[in-house]
Amino acid sequence: MRLENKVAVVTGAGQTAGITVGNGRATALLFARHGAKLMLVDRDDASVKETAELIKSEGGECLIHAMDVTDARACLEMIKICQAQFGRIDILHNNVGIGAGDRGVTHLTEESWDRIMDVNLKSMFLTAKYAIPVMREQQAGVVINISSVAAIAASSMLAYKTSKAGVIALTQQIAGANARYGIRANCILPGLMNTPMAVEGYSQLRGVPREQVVSERDARVPLGSKMGTAWDVAHAALFLASDEAGFITGVNLPVDGGQSIRIG
Repeated sequence: MRLENKVAVVTGAGQTAGITVGNGRATALLFARHGAKLMLVDRDDASVKETAELIKSEGGECLIHAMDVTDARACLEMIKICQAQFGRIDILHNNVGIGAGDRGVTHLTEESWDRIMDVNLKSMFLTAKYAIPVMREQQAGVVINISSVAAIAASSMLAYKTSKAGVIALTQQIAGANARYGIRANCILPGLMNTPMAVEGYSQLRGVPREQVVSERDARVPLGSKMGTAWDVAHAALFLASDEAGFITGVNLPVDGGQSIRIG
């Protein structure tokens, strides 16, 4: 019960269809198991309802809100609804991210660039913009943003890499500007993970079997030659959200099986 009596907003709490669990759903489930009350946010109403059903089946408390996190008015409404329902907001966990349509600089379209930057970076600015005033009033709060090892490692995806590097800068600025209010802000940098968006997504994009994608990605991981899972990300988020990390702010935590130590 490391989050007992805490209220958490989790964006991207649904997931892409697949045989494994996604980062957002795993984090929401783990937060609930440790006592948090949750507001589950996702644009996919059916998928976020599945997450809510899983939480409620284990005795957890949550509400759902289907919305587009790139819409400022929707983000403000989401924060108001959460505050009205639960009375406070202790944790903002920003998990939304996409990479579809990304390319190198000569082939990436302007439309794909704008969409990826809006979803991956602008959304985190907007949710923080409206959640942080609540946290300032409370004189306490935690912001956790999901970046990626791609922000600091080689990647063929220009917009994804740039947006995830922006998430790091955004988080550091939030941490520095809000420390005096008792608000902490940290980044998680997942590496190669066995999640539906990564594995099923790449399988469909490349037109190759899922097993081939898993094998190729596993071979690139130093630690045990095996990808991590969404539960690895969720446990890192649980630690950063808990009082155990009460003196930690502005950090970038790789959850990558050693992938980032190969840089340089």
